[in-house]
Amino acid sequence: MPTHYKIYQVDAFTSELFKGNPAAVVFLDTWLADHLMLQIAQENALAETAFLIEEDQGYHIRWFTPEIEMDLCGHATLAAAHCVFEHEDWPSAELVFQSVSGVLTIRKSAAMYTLDFPSRPPVPATLPDNIFRALSIKPKEVYKSRDYVLVYESEQDILDIQVDQRTLDEINIDPGGVAVTAAGDSCDFVSRFFTPQASILEDPVTGSAHCSLTPFWADRLGKSKMLAQQLSNRGGVLHVELRTDSVWISGQAKTFMEGRIHLV
Repeated sequence: MPTHYKIYQVDAFTSELFKGNPAAVVFLDTWLADHLMLQIAQENALAETAFLIEEDQGYHIRWFTPEIEMDLCGHATLAAAHCVFEHEDWPSAELVFQSVSGVLTIRKSAAMYTLDFPSRPPVPATLPDNIFRALSIKPKEVYKSRDYVLVYESEQDILDIQVDQRTLDEINIDPGGVAVTAAGDSCDFVSRFFTPQASILEDPVTGSAHCSLTPFWADRLGKSKMLAQQLSNRGGVLHVELRTDSVWISGQAKTFMEGRIHLV
């Protein structure tokens, strides 16, 4: 079994270094033991590490946080696609990832990458008491799909929200989180994303949350193509489009680092 593996660190949903959401991407020949992949993700100390194995028609992808294996991750998928296209000389403008969430298709254009992800429309829900107490500003509407989607009056509310992590951590909505969102001042909608019981409380840019945010705002605004911004400290820009039964999420990416993992 090989003991050296290629690894990249990529800033996703941005064209600038030190913006967007950083993810690690590791290329394997065969799957490592789950506990070892989790240890690698912990060592990377990033929100997500994507592991890839090349197959006949593309790659198989898995995602690990420092705590668990995830069912879907947008920014690490974008980072992985960027690495395949830019560093592995992928021969076409379309790439297919096999995953636990099904087949994920990524298309490359001159300006950005487009992820074809499942649509997960949220439905009205009741907010658990600890989430309500953890938020410094209370939402006006509550919805849920995989993640809670909390709707606010304004972009300024989203910027001003503070979260009590200890209170939020009283609930386990594994593998989901809490998306807070409002109509944008200079874009269609804005958001931030918080994950209970995670070492990184606020995710800088959350592609998978837009599987729910996109159908919600498409219905609310009456449009299928939208510009979204995530208002974390790093910030990120997402171009989203609601299709018949999927969501197209587009963004840019920038390689920050490349190297090798030595498991010896």
